[in-house]
Amino acid sequence: MNLCGVNINCYTFDDLIKIKDCSILVTVNAEAIVRAQKEENLLNIINRNYSSIDGQIPLWLYKNLYPNGNITKLSGSDLIYSLSEYASKNGFRVFLLGGKEESNSSAVLNLRKSYPSLIIDGYSPPYSPYPFNEQIQDSIISRIKKFKPHYLFVGFGMGKQEYWEADNFNLLKQIEVKLIIGCGGSFDFASGKIKRAPIQIQKIGFEGIWRLFQEFKWFRIKRIFQSLKIFPIFLKYHKLHNFTI
Repeated sequence: MNLCGVNINCYTFDDLIKIKDCSILVTVNAEAIVRAQKEENLLNIINRNYSSIDGQIPLWLYKNLYPNGNITKLSGSDLIYSLSEYASKNGFRVFLLGGKEESNSSAVLNLRKSYPSLIIDGYSPPYSPYPFNEQIQDSIISRIKKFKPHYLFVGFGMGKQEYWEADNFNLLKQIEVKLIIGCGGSFDFASGKIKRAPIQIQKIGFEGIWRLFQEFKWFRIKRIFQSLKIFPIFLKYHKLHNFTI
């Protein structure tokens, strides 16, 4: 099913764990939909892989178009827990790639505490714009090859993580990674550095504002305003394509 030109094809957690071959899951939030309107490469990556709804606003809009659709929000911040629990019960290995070093290591420790039988590790490479230089790229791949994860969470931020995943897909498939999930800033939540918005705040779509109050940065203000562009995009796109709104 389609939302503003972006295909959504992974509706529930059960859909996710049924995926057999090495696959990429793009968790599609409002920012991703807005950026995909101008970044054809990003749109193509989303549309040729598995994708889920991440965020209350895209979920509202999706349910407006498909009121009978069976869909739930599958965000990186939720999946890092649900997949870790599933992995701990089924002998799968989990690897956290990206985020700040402190957040990454703390997230690994916290998940180990929550799921004692979980086999998990992580790596935070030095910050660098993408594409990475050879030294950083080699350090990432060597860590992944050594650990051989089944589930790979990539926390480079929207766009950067999707481009890296697509560029390295064949290599990750050879390493026998089962599922590659872009998860943005989820390691900050899992580490305890940033508190996740209460369910009531999530339900009204104010997660970004909640995080802004905890970690005031100008780029977060810009991101909030950028994400709001989804509303005119939604109205224009689906009117042109004869959807009932």
